[in-house]
Amino acid sequence: MAKKYLLDTNICVFCMRGMFEMNRKIAVAGIGNCYLSEITVAELYYGAENSDNPKKTMKQTEDFISLFRVIPFSKSLHTFGREMAYLKSIGRKIENFDMAIGAIALQHKMVIVTDNIDHIGRIRDIQIENWKTDEPNINER
Repeated sequence: MAKKYLLDTNICVFCMRGMFEMNRKIAVAGIGNCYLSEITVAELYYGAENSDNPKKTMKQTEDFISLFRVIPFSKSLHTFGREMAYLKSIGRKIENFDMAIGAIALQHKMVIVTDNIDHIGRIRDIQIENWKTDEPNINER
């Protein structure tokens, strides 16, 4: 069974801007093995609405999102609460959206692809790859 990758928002932005060979790396991993979370979609919509040219950026954003299956947050709510409470208890809490994306990756046994290693890496048992600096590790887990 192929690995499933959950692309964090920063990776999506790199891809849409043509940075760090992200389009090629997604192709190497297999676009069908790459997913977005509802949280990432919300962040991408916010970025589009907040851009210098919202109409143009929204079209680009919607075209990008349409390439991927979007994973809902609802099945990861308990994982979110458990992991957020744990991080708070050890004084290492992270932003809610970072935890939500991480919870989705944990719940669905996905590798999260992010450049936000400092925050996402605080989540217990999370599998992370940083395609900004590394190639996709397409070998079985």
